[in-house]
Amino acid sequence: MTDATARPSRSTGPTSVLHVLVYSSDANTRAQVVRALGTRPHPDLPELECIEVATEPVVIRRMDSGGIDLAVLDGEAAPAGGMGIAKQLKDELDSCPPIVVLTGRADDAWLADWSRAEAVVPHPIDPIELATSVVTLLRGRDNPRPS
Repeated sequence: MTDATARPSRSTGPTSVLHVLVYSSDANTRAQVVRALGTRPHPDLPELECIEVATEPVVIRRMDSGGIDLAVLDGEAAPAGGMGIAKQLKDELDSCPPIVVLTGRADDAWLADWSRAEAVVPHPIDPIELATSVVTLLRGRDNPRPS
C-alpha cells in the first residue's frame, strides 16, 4: 500500500484492520517487512494493513495524524534513520504506538533502547522474528502488562 491509499482511522474491535506503518528508504526492505508480516500474522489478531513510507517527513505526518497501531522503522534508512525517528516520536507524541526498529546488526540493540523502541530486529530480516515481535506488541496494545 502507498501513502496515498492509506486510511487514517484508528482500529477498534476484533474485526478492525490494524494499521502498520513500514518506514525505510529502501523499497526492498519495505517489501521484506510487508512479506514477513503478511495480512494476518496471527489468528488472534485482525487483518493487517501495511502503509509503506519512504521519507521521514511522511512518517512524522502519518504518525501525527493518528490511526497507526504499530510502526516498523528501518534504523539503516538514509538520510534519516529509524532510531532517531523513533526517539523523536516517543518524545513528541502523547500517545505513540509501539515501535519496532530494524538494526544493522544484533549488537546495535542498545541503540534501539536509546530510541525507546519496544522491540528490535536485526538485518537481515528474519520473517519469523519480525512477525513474533509485531504480534507480541499488537496483542499487548490494549492490555498493558503490569510493571
